[in-house]
Amino acid sequence: MDILKQLAEELHLEPRRVESVVALLDDGNTIPFIARYRKEQTGAMDDQVLRSLSERLDYLRRLQEQKEKIRASLEEQEVLNEELSESLDRAVTLAELEDLYRPYRPKRRTRASQAKERGLQPLADTLYAQPASGPAPEVLAAAYRNPEKGVESEEAALQGARDILAERIADDPAGRARLRAFLAASGELTSQAANEDPGVYAPYGDYREMLKKIPGHRVLAVNRGEREKKLRVGVVCDEGRALSLLTVAHVKAPSPYAPLVREACEDAWSRLLFPALEREARSALTDRASEAAIRVFSQNLRQLLMQPPVRGKVTLGLDPGYRNGCKCAVVDATGRVLDTGVIYPAPPFEKIEQAKRQVAQWIRRHGVQVLAIGNSTASRETEKFAAEVIRELGNGLSYLVVSEAGASVYSASPLAAKEFPDYDVNLRSAVSIARRLQDPLAELVKIDPKAIGVGQYQHDMPQNRLAEALDGVVESCVNGVGVDLNTASAPLLSRVAGVSATVAQNIVAYREEHGPFSSRSELKKVPKLGPRAFEQCAGFLRVPESGDYLDRTAVHPESYPAARELLALCGLGKGPASGSLTPEQGERLIRTVEDTGWAALAGRLGIGEPTLQDMVDELLQPGRDPREELLPPLLRTDVMGIEDLTPGMELEGTVRNVVDFGAFVDIGVHQDGLVHLSRLSSRFIRHPSEVLKVGDRVKVWVLAVDRERKRISLTMVPEKGGAAT
Repeated sequence: MDILKQLAEELHLEPRRVESVVALLDDGNTIPFIARYRKEQTGAMDDQVLRSLSERLDYLRRLQEQKEKIRASLEEQEVLNEELSESLDRAVTLAELEDLYRPYRPKRRTRASQAKERGLQPLADTLYAQPASGPAPEVLAAAYRNPEKGVESEEAALQGARDILAERIADDPAGRARLRAFLAASGELTSQAANEDPGVYAPYGDYREMLKKIPGHRVLAVNRGEREKKLRVGVVCDEGRALSLLTVAHVKAPSPYAPLVREACEDAWSRLLFPALEREARSALTDRASEAAIRVFSQNLRQLLMQPPVRGKVTLGLDPGYRNGCKCAVVDATGRVLDTGVIYPAPPFEKIEQAKRQVAQWIRRHGVQVLAIGNSTASRETEKFAAEVIRELGNGLSYLVVSEAGASVYSASPLAAKEFPDYDVNLRSAVSIARRLQDPLAELVKIDPKAIGVGQYQHDMPQNRLAEALDGVVESCVNGVGVDLNTASAPLLSRVAGVSATVAQNIVAYREEHGPFSSRSELKKVPKLGPRAFEQCAGFLRVPESGDYLDRTAVHPESYPAARELLALCGLGKGPASGSLTPEQGERLIRTVEDTGWAALAGRLGIGEPTLQDMVDELLQPGRDPREELLPPLLRTDVMGIEDLTPGMELEGTVRNVVDFGAFVDIGVHQDGLVHLSRLSSRFIRHPSEVLKVGDRVKVWVLAVDRERKRISLTMVPEKGGAAT
C-alpha cells in the first residue's frame, strides 16, 4: 500500500494534508514550526497529531525498507515466487514480515538442519505428504539408514525426519499467525512467589489474568518482580486447543504416517512454537504497557511544565533537611539570587527562634512575598515552621510546597555548577525550588525529564523511546509558551525549534558579550545560527525590549510585511512603541477585519486565513502566555497534619500525579492522598486522565486514614447524603 494513502486512512486525515506534512518533514522542518506556521498546508493539525504522523511515517518507511531487503534476499536464494511476493506486499507489520522470512532466514545449526545434512529431507517430505497407503514408517525409513552420516537405525531416521517436520510446521507463517492470535485471545499471564517473602509483590504471589485484559501497570509490576527474583512469571493457555489448531492444518488422516506428523506437531508446539510465542506475547504486553505508561508520563509532564507561573513575586526557597539544616535562597521577581543561608528549625538542633529571626530578616530586607518549600526530608517540620512565621508576621505572606523531584540531580550537574559556581550544591537546590514556583517551565527544562517524577515505572520502560516522547513534550511546551530571548537560559533556548545545544550556548555568549538583543533580526549575527535555523526558531523567540512591535509577538518575521500592511489598514502605523494595543486600537483592528471579511483580507495580505487569525490574536495580546489562563497554584498560610484528618472531611487539593489506577492529590498534610480510579467520578471511566490532569485543583473527601503506614484514601464522589462514602 502507498505509505501516504495508508497514513491518511489510519489517522483519518485528508490525503493532501498528509502529503504536505510529509514534504515539510522531509524538508527538515521541525514539528513546532509546522504546527504553528504552516497551518494552511496541514489543515491546522496540532503538534501531537503531527508527532503521531511522524512516528508512524518512520515505522512504515522502516517496514518498506525491510520488505525490500527481504525481497532481495529471497531473489538471491531463488525462492521468490508470485505468492510469496504478494504476501510481502500485504504485510502490514514487522512481525508479519518476520514470519514470512523465517523459513528462508539463514539459521544456526538446528536439529532439523543436521537431519537435512544426513539426507533425511526426502523422508520428511514423504511423511508430510501422508498418502492414504504405503509401507510402514520403519520400512520406509530403512532406506535412509546411513551409519557414516550418523543415521544408525530406522528410528534415528524417523526422529530426524520428525525434527525436519517440526521446524517446517513451526515456520509456517499462517499457522504461526493463528497461534499468535489464539494466545493473545485466550492466554493468561501467571506469576508465583519465587520465595517465602515476595515483599511488596505479595499481591502477585499467586496471580493470573487474561493477556487481553491485564492493565499495563500490573504488567510492569510483575516484570519488575521477576527481575528482582521475587516472582516466577509465565504464560499459560489451553494446550489441547493449540495443538488442535496445528493438527487440523497439518495432519491428513487416514494415513500410516499421520501419527508421525501429529508427533511432529506436538514437538513443534512444545519445543519451538510456544517458547517463541510466549516471549512474543510477553514482549507485546510489555511494549503495550510501556507505551501506555509513556503516554501517562507525557501527559503528566505536559501539565506539570504548563503550571501557571507565580510571576512578579520575591520568593524565599526552602530546601528542608535535618542534620544539615534547611538551605535557603531568596530570589527576586526575575529569579536573580539576592541572599542565601542555612537555618535549623527541625530536629536534631531545633534552633527555631534563631531561624525565625533569620527568616524575618530576609523577608523585611528583600520584601519576600511567598515561600516555596521543597517536599523532601523534613518538609513537614519546615512547613509547620513556615506557617508559624507567617502567623507571627501577619503581613500577607503565603507558602506552597513544591515538588523537588530532580532538584538534587540538577544541583550536582555541570550546568548548575556553571550557573552558580560560588554556591554549595545544597544552596543551588534552594534556588531551584524558589524558581520552580516562579516559572516551573523555565526551571524544569534544566532537568532530565525522567527525573521529574510524574510517571510510574519510568525506569522499566525503553529508555530511548521514553526520552524521545518526553523530549517531544518539553519541546512542545517551550515553543507553545515562547521564550524571552534576553532572559532565557541555554537549556531553555536549546528546546526552541531549530536551536541546537551549541547554538543555544552561542546565543547566551553573544548576549553576554554584546548586551541584550534589540531585535529578532540580530539573531542572524549569532555564530552557527544560519537561515534555516532562523526560520525555524524566530517566531518562538520574543524580544520585549525591541522597538519593533512585531518582535514582541509570535508573528513570524516572514509575515511581517503582511502584519505591517494590516496595522496600516487599521490606521495603527507600526503598532505601539511599548506595551500593547490600547482597547480602542484593538477594537479598530477587529472592526477592520470584520468589515473587510476574513477571507477577503487574507487574500489581500497574501496569507492564509489561519495565519491571519493567529496574527490578529498576537497583535491584540502580544506574547500571550497560555499558562496564565489556568487556575493559579493553591497557596497556603496554615498547615494541617495527617493526624487532623477524619473520614468525611472535605478538602481542596492539587493533583500531583496521575497513574493508571488513580491520582495522587496534595491536600496540605505533607502526605499525598490517593483517589482510586473507582472514586474519581460517578460515571464509568477507563483512565484517570479522562477527568483529571496534573495541577488540577479538586475538591475531595477523606475516605480512610492509615496513620501508621501514612496512607490516605480520598474520593471525589460525595455520598448522596452529603458526606463522602
